[in-house]
Amino acid sequence: MKTIIEPFRIKSVEPIRMTTPQQRARLLELAHHNPFFLHADDVVIDLLTDSGTAAMSAKQWAAIMQGDESYAGSPSFARFEAAVRNLMPFSHVIPTHQGRAAEAILFHLLGGPGRIVPSNTHFDTTRGNIEATGAEAVDLVIAEGRDPARLHPFKGNMDLDRLAALLAERGDAVPCVMLTVTNNAGGGQPVSLANIRAVAELAHRHGKPFFIDGCRFAENAWFIKQREPGQHDRSVVEIVRDMFAVADGMTMSAKKDAFANIGGWLALDDDELAARARTRLIQTEGFPTYGGLAGRDLDAIAQGLAEIVDEDYLAYRIRTNEYIGEKLLALGIPIVRPTGGHAVFVDARAWLPHIPPLAYPGQSLVCALYLRGGIRACEIGTVMFGRHPDGSETPAAMDLVRLAMPRRVYTQSHADYVVETFAEIAAHKDALPGYRITWEPPAMRHFTARFAPLA
Repeated sequence: MKTIIEPFRIKSVEPIRMTTPQQRARLLELAHHNPFFLHADDVVIDLLTDSGTAAMSAKQWAAIMQGDESYAGSPSFARFEAAVRNLMPFSHVIPTHQGRAAEAILFHLLGGPGRIVPSNTHFDTTRGNIEATGAEAVDLVIAEGRDPARLHPFKGNMDLDRLAALLAERGDAVPCVMLTVTNNAGGGQPVSLANIRAVAELAHRHGKPFFIDGCRFAENAWFIKQREPGQHDRSVVEIVRDMFAVADGMTMSAKKDAFANIGGWLALDDDELAARARTRLIQTEGFPTYGGLAGRDLDAIAQGLAEIVDEDYLAYRIRTNEYIGEKLLALGIPIVRPTGGHAVFVDARAWLPHIPPLAYPGQSLVCALYLRGGIRACEIGTVMFGRHPDGSETPAAMDLVRLAMPRRVYTQSHADYVVETFAEIAAHKDALPGYRITWEPPAMRHFTARFAPLA
């Protein structure tokens, strides 16, 4: 059938409070023109992130009721650990309260001044946790991944030649090699199984452990099944297991591809590194069988991991974003192509050429989306990535606006509303103003910076 319907029924609903453009103008001003400061009740459609915003299933809510809150040795941890190992066969599974906590533990142990951590593209919290130790986060995505309009089935792939050169020239400074699946900052683009294996082989040849940031592993596996030669007849579960079989460890936010509202984990094969990680976990998160989470959260994650690899769901999930992307392209709005797995990424720099990168075209567009339609989106560009640890600022590689679709939350009519809002903005896009920063923190400024429109 041409229409791919939502493969679920809605059992509980949450009302949306509608607002007027006049109300939203005042609310955005009070929020210092930064959507992160908006109250969720004042947002009509919230596409700020797909992290922790999923609608949990009836079985997940039922699993919460069997959560065991024992401080140590909870059976909830045993169920969580078994669910993780069913897909990712690592020796040690260490729960954390979310993905950035797993990153913080890992780079507390592996980072430090003078060290270099390569990846395809580090996302904001990963980069922040690396740089907080004094290490350098280096992005080595393929050239196609830096061109929003260029078509390529796996734009998240690591550039193997650049990685090989880095390891040959500065390998002593590299404590590990990372790979993000899917590549969020590059437009939610997938990484091929062949590339995952090649990166692992290259890292291991140079004696470096290989880690996967697996936040959207199921979406990445679905793209592999659809696009990579020889993978079409294999199950998503088989592909997921192959993705992680060549890795030495992983970081994970369960708030993405585990349908959970909170949680994450660090998984490792190295016994000594795992022992050090558990010591750090006890210092900062909690005992190793709960790691900053309630037992009920561990059970919700365990059930979510069983549901995320459902192929009917993944077909619907990917098609939702394709649908929005096709409609925007028909309006002449440039996006990162092909459409990403968890979001549509609009190329704000290309669509708003009258706004230079250091006047933040992405921030201008996210403000316009809220003013026009009450839609909250996220700038992925010079605001997020343009400021460097030494305080200097340069344009980011791309100025994108991410429309991150929460899992199992919105319907096709909501998607149509998003497209209609863009159509209204298109009629006066050349009049959208640039923005300046009036206050910013010393790191990860996009969360709390304050803005004002330029005259």
